[in-house]
Amino acid sequence: MAEAAAIAPQRAWGKGRLVAKPFAGRTRLAEFYQEGCAKIRLPNTFDVTMEAVLINSSGGLTGGDHMEWSFSAGEGTHLTLTTQACEKIYKANAGTANVTTQISAGAGAAVHWLPQETILFDRASLSRRLEVDIAGEAEFLAVEAVLLGRKAMGEAMREGLFQDCWRIRKNGVLLHAENLRLSGDIAAMTDETAVLGGQVAFATLLYTGADCELQVEKLRGLIGGARGGVSSYRVAGEDKLIARVVAPDGFALRKILLPVISHLRKGASVPKVWNL
Repeated sequence: MAEAAAIAPQRAWGKGRLVAKPFAGRTRLAEFYQEGCAKIRLPNTFDVTMEAVLINSSGGLTGGDHMEWSFSAGEGTHLTLTTQACEKIYKANAGTANVTTQISAGAGAAVHWLPQETILFDRASLSRRLEVDIAGEAEFLAVEAVLLGRKAMGEAMREGLFQDCWRIRKNGVLLHAENLRLSGDIAAMTDETAVLGGQVAFATLLYTGADCELQVEKLRGLIGGARGGVSSYRVAGEDKLIARVVAPDGFALRKILLPVISHLRKGASVPKVWNL
């Protein structure tokens, strides 16, 4: 019995890395590494860009699981990063799931970080961190959407922990920093008007293209009557656009996000896996 008690529960662990380089006018693969439950697939794009689909082959995360992702887009490349499906964060009996993502974009590159929604189940525990370094006139677009349970399935995240940390730097200067923490009685916290007002789906969008200020009114029109807002700021001479949206469920949130993402991608649709 003592030996059985000493055996730690099996935990998921994964590490993936991808480096893209310019070659003959297209974005090509320079380095590729995957280990554990972290998998990366590169579907054909039939144009000059590259798309990488991230897969967690463990099927979800729970307390004690750990994932590491690292991506680098070389000068003048165009890299879109997405996930095969929504990442599911299950009830944690002990510990916290940790996910870290590091992204760098060379001068003139474009990197679009477009993972599908993260679904947090009741008593889930997740801490994640996004670190981004952008050089020169590179463009960066990031969208992170979170669902507090699956409303259509009668599920809700009532208790648990969700921590989200973003650090975005451009030319070595901190452009954007934010820390989000939901813990304890999350149902009561998110019911507050100043938090989510009882809604269970929310998303944050960040864009650092050269035309940030010009996009504000267009994006406000696309969001329409939904709860949310769009703002543009200048930090140390660099522009950024931030949009935040809340919705009653994941379907309603997607209906808002799809045209917003497509507009910032100059008319390109979201990755195909979003519709599979």
